Amino acid sequence: MLNPSRSGKQGTLINVGKDSDEYRKMVTTLVMNADDMESIGVSAGDAVVVRNEVGEAEFTCESGKGIPEGMIFVTYGPPTCKLMGADTDGTGMPQSKGWMVDVIPANS
Repeated sequence: MLNPSRSGKQGTLINVGKDSDEYRKMVTTLVMNADDMESIGVSAGDAVVVRNEVGEAEFTCESGKGIPEGMIFVTYGPPTCKLMGADTDGTGMPQSKGWMVDVIPANS
């Protein structure tokens, strides 16, 4: 389950610019449980493709301390927009958390 989120650092970097290397790195880094990484055959620093029924995006995988098995976290950004559907259920905002996704090594 992918749970995109915002961070204070992300807000600061927007002022620097979304084209900065630091901002791009932040929004393309996916954090997941070390056991989940092992089960799909990836190590920290490896590229993974995240897919759902809407689209797919590539991220760099990192292990996160205290991340529950089956949960994935990433900072909102252009890659997560590729996974966000257009349906807003009448709210004006697409669902932005709790996406069921497939994560596979990018070299597969």
